Amino acid sequence: MRTDEPQPIRLQDYRPPDWLVDTVGLDVLLHPTATRVRATLALRPNPKAAAPAPLVLDGDGLNLVALTLDGAPLAPERYVATPDRLTIAQPPQQLFRLEVETLVDPSANTRLTGLYRSGRTYCTQCEAEGFRRITYFPDRPDVMAVYTTRIEADLAEVPVLLANGNPVSYGRVAGTNRHFAVWHDPFPKPSYLFALVSGELAWVEDRFRTMSGRDVMLRIFVEPGKEDRCGYAMDALKRAMAWDERTFGREYDLDVFMIVAVSDFNMGAMENKGLNVFNDKYILASPATATDMDYAGIEAVVAHEYFHNWTGNRITCRDWFQLCLKEGLTVFRDQEFTSDERARPVERIKDVRMLRAHQFVEDAGPLAHPVRPALYHEINNFYTATVYEKGAEVIRMLQVLLGAAKFRSGMDLYFARHDGQAATVEQFVQCFADAAKVDLSQFMLWYAQAGTPEIVVTGSHDARQKTYRLEVAQRLPPTPGQPTKEPMLIPLAIGLVSPDGRDLPLRLAGGASLKRGLLRLDKPSATYVFTGVAERPVPSLNRGFSAPVRVVANVGEEDLRFLAVHDSDPFNRWQAVNTLATRLLVDSTAAVQRGAAPLEDPDLMAALAAVLANRDLAPAFVAQVIALPSESDIAREIASDVDPDAVFDAREALRRTIARALSKALNQTYKRLSARARYAPDAESAGRRALRNACLGLLTATADAPAVARAARQYETADNMTDRMAALQALSLCDVPERREAFDDFYARYADDPLIVDKWLGLQAFIPEAATLDRVKALTKHPAFSMANPNRVRALIGSFTVGNQTQFNRPDGAGYAFLVDTVLALDPKNPQLAARLLAALKSWRVLEPTRRGQAEAALRRVADAPARSPDVSDIVQRTLAES
Repeated sequence: MRTDEPQPIRLQDYRPPDWLVDTVGLDVLLHPTATRVRATLALRPNPKAAAPAPLVLDGDGLNLVALTLDGAPLAPERYVATPDRLTIAQPPQQLFRLEVETLVDPSANTRLTGLYRSGRTYCTQCEAEGFRRITYFPDRPDVMAVYTTRIEADLAEVPVLLANGNPVSYGRVAGTNRHFAVWHDPFPKPSYLFALVSGELAWVEDRFRTMSGRDVMLRIFVEPGKEDRCGYAMDALKRAMAWDERTFGREYDLDVFMIVAVSDFNMGAMENKGLNVFNDKYILASPATATDMDYAGIEAVVAHEYFHNWTGNRITCRDWFQLCLKEGLTVFRDQEFTSDERARPVERIKDVRMLRAHQFVEDAGPLAHPVRPALYHEINNFYTATVYEKGAEVIRMLQVLLGAAKFRSGMDLYFARHDGQAATVEQFVQCFADAAKVDLSQFMLWYAQAGTPEIVVTGSHDARQKTYRLEVAQRLPPTPGQPTKEPMLIPLAIGLVSPDGRDLPLRLAGGASLKRGLLRLDKPSATYVFTGVAERPVPSLNRGFSAPVRVVANVGEEDLRFLAVHDSDPFNRWQAVNTLATRLLVDSTAAVQRGAAPLEDPDLMAALAAVLANRDLAPAFVAQVIALPSESDIAREIASDVDPDAVFDAREALRRTIARALSKALNQTYKRLSARARYAPDAESAGRRALRNACLGLLTATADAPAVARAARQYETADNMTDRMAALQALSLCDVPERREAFDDFYARYADDPLIVDKWLGLQAFIPEAATLDRVKALTKHPAFSMANPNRVRALIGSFTVGNQTQFNRPDGAGYAFLVDTVLALDPKNPQLAARLLAALKSWRVLEPTRRGQAEAALRRVADAPARSPDVSDIVQRTLAES
């Protein structure tokens, strides 16, 4: 493990590579502990770089076996080789062939980057800088080459040999028990998109006919015996391929598209050209083993990785500072796909919930960074909600500003202009500026400035003049390294709702109409006067969440209840109820901290009752409305001196109040949606289950005998994992014998399925009671748990540190100490996973003084530890840094 302190890499220091690689020929002889990799590189000087230049190739822990140049062994005095670098001081200054032979040990590779083994399967993960762990190479995304890969292995032990591209040949190695396969990818790609997977794998296959009439072979590879759980992933893949053709005119380009599901993987999935590698949790599903949320996750991730074929692979990023160019854009595309396949308003609410829960928190803390950072120390730590989710919102703002037609024209121009290139954010945005003939220079600030803008809106009605005045100002909070900011270009979609519930025409003073109800806020403040407004309207602000901002407005509780019933924008109907609940919970938390009783709000109860009673609303939408803000949401709104116990008490009190006040409506809804039908994962059926189980969760909040019996009965009689897990989750919050019985039964049913056991681990880690920390520690010794498997670690320890606010943030600091113990033990083996766990402490400064002191002490213990990885060093240093 590298233990050197991470050095800063700056965007302003970018320069083109000195050397280009035209072709890469890989010959990989697989062996569990001694895999030989022969890489033949066709290298030439880059005409855009300073010349002549030495040849410097990246490595990471490599063992060089042999080195030849144009077929002749290179004399030792002509090169310098270390495990992390290969330098040839005076290479030929024209095209030449370099053959590098290295020896790697896949079985010892616990970092799960480069070439490693997942069980008995050989697997690679090369993004961001894993290819250098396989062979010496200019391992940067702007070096794009055509790859041909030959794989050789023992036929009995490794019967399936896969790599990027199209299959070329296959055969036996004469006189041995070994076989080989050759794959060729005709499309130039950066090294981070290289993939190799080999092992004993089963597969399912299908075909897809593209819009030009080409037949593409589709294969999903899994562990033998799990083929029957691949059907939904295959269906999602085919739907994603058809959607991309319809929506963006993008057709798949190879003869075969392959997905391999593995059980040891640091990420969710990886878009390697033609050979996607997936965490198996995002492939395997059946009604008995996967929840509706699992099915939705499979659909989204399969689509996301497929969409990367054009936004990430055919057009890649010039350098890692441009990571948002492929990730933010592709998240936007997968969100649009999901919205078209399911219910757009519901998916928008879900996306914003996730953004606020993860990215808004990131923006408000020491790990805040722009969508395109100007500096990084360890690139693995920048696969963040800011790059992904906020990056997607920036793309969405382009669509909102330009309109659908001009946005599509900009995308078409981007594909046409930059296909086969490593592009930048500037080049991407310029395509939209050119297509729409607009100046987007101010819009670029969304890529350069960190933080969540705050929009302050004050509305006033003049009955005599029949006008409504909106005063709008933007505030840009300071973030690390950016104490002051420039005004942003913010698209703010609005409506004015009349007392009878109609949207009023938006006519500005002077006679102009507000096109598409969109304000373009590009100055620190602006005033808009609307005419023809006889009666006071209620403003509906940031409709559809048109911009990733916080809105502060003089809209009272009565207005919010009115919007919850009458707003024509579904997102803002949900937002109205959510704001009512958030305001109440913030005030109630303060009351609990003062020693007073939690507060109640008749306006909120009335709004929830109205939504539950409205049978015209989709069940999935109602389920979102009655879902209270999370403890983390409330803490984010409080923003300083947060007491997690007070937050929890206030929220639980409100859940009990809702259960009692709306008991009849909740019971009626639960029973109405209890009709048995064959399980299907479609959006409508999932929405019915979501609402039914939301009602179950609220009803069980009282923990009285009938409520517990109802949850236990659903657990026992459920015919699908969604309903069984919902019942187990409801029981997990009640300290009753039925809880233990259900947990024991669940493990007995599913002990042989690691992905389901992850659910069992996670729910126990979520239990908000004093015994949970000891329970989690005990579970780390359970036979089902392995610290070597990222899924197990995230399920148990990640669930505890992120999802259990009261017990992780114990006043005695024991939760923090447990996290630090885990991080320090894991860091030498899997630094990426250790660093991501440590990020659970990113919001430590907002805690009340006792917890804040304990958290700081825990972080300083990491900072003082010897031999930290660059990944963990980067996180701890930035988390402790003064803003």
